[in-house]
Amino acid sequence: MEKKYDVIALGELLIDFTMNGQSDQGNNMFEACPGGAPCNVLALLNKMGKKTAFVGKVGEDQFGRLLKETITEAGIDASNLKMDSEVNTTLAFVHTFPDGDREFSFYRNPGADMMLTEDEVDPAFIGQARIFHFGTLSMTHEGVKAATKKAVQAAKEAGCLISFDPNLRPPLWSSLDLAKEQMEYGFGVCDILKISDNEIQFVSGKEDYDEGIAYLQEKYQIPLILLTMGKDGSRAYYKGMRVERPGFSVKTIETTGAGDTFCGSSLNYILEHDFDSLTEDELGEMLTFANAAAAIVTTKKGAIRAMPAKEEVLEMIQD
Repeated sequence: MEKKYDVIALGELLIDFTMNGQSDQGNNMFEACPGGAPCNVLALLNKMGKKTAFVGKVGEDQFGRLLKETITEAGIDASNLKMDSEVNTTLAFVHTFPDGDREFSFYRNPGADMMLTEDEVDPAFIGQARIFHFGTLSMTHEGVKAATKKAVQAAKEAGCLISFDPNLRPPLWSSLDLAKEQMEYGFGVCDILKISDNEIQFVSGKEDYDEGIAYLQEKYQIPLILLTMGKDGSRAYYKGMRVERPGFSVKTIETTGAGDTFCGSSLNYILEHDFDSLTEDELGEMLTFANAAAAIVTTKKGAIRAMPAKEEVLEMIQD
């Protein structure tokens, strides 16, 4: 079957309110940044010249309209973005600490992204992707979880590569056991897993990253696992190889979207190479590019609008 899209992602699309200084009266000021991990990934892919589409739901409110406009402007196909007339667009307030780390307060009880239903997922549309990408934020509630699983099933049947980034956000789960369960579902279906250092410790119960990854590989036979370690860089585990590349040191403003940029860069590389026969050198090249792209995004606010162009990333690697 002719594939119309390089990557289709399903999941949350929301507004991240990030702190942006104080007003003359000393009140905290927040900037409304379009966000949501799946579209961050797609935005980077579009910057690299790939064709992408998004499946999800926002509210029929000013924020929902802003999000639809934003992703369309970024070149992401929004024909399968649904608008909910009853439930508002999900909002996240991001509090940034002096070291650039952050914590989230979510306004999502419910939020429109949770309201996507199984009926609103079109299997024929999903099947038009070379890669299908998802995370666990679309699995926190029953209805949207059924929609996600239907999409994964459709992608599998159409022979798409499945990419999964758990993107664990503890405040959104009624229990961490439930979060773990949905992460395990993702591990069981994916071909490409992008996981962070704290997530691997959470799911494997092992302090040592390599031991944690070995546990996952043994249990789920995932062909490619990408581990991100923040400023320490990243590793790829593939066919018995373990490749590591250092991070780039930059002046970080905030880390929002860094992991998604890394993920999108890796998927971009996979689209341009043979997934079944990646070499050690290729894996290293992929990680270096992804690390550099992610570093660039941490020097800017927000994610969708902060994605670097290919030249910008290559320039950073050269320097």
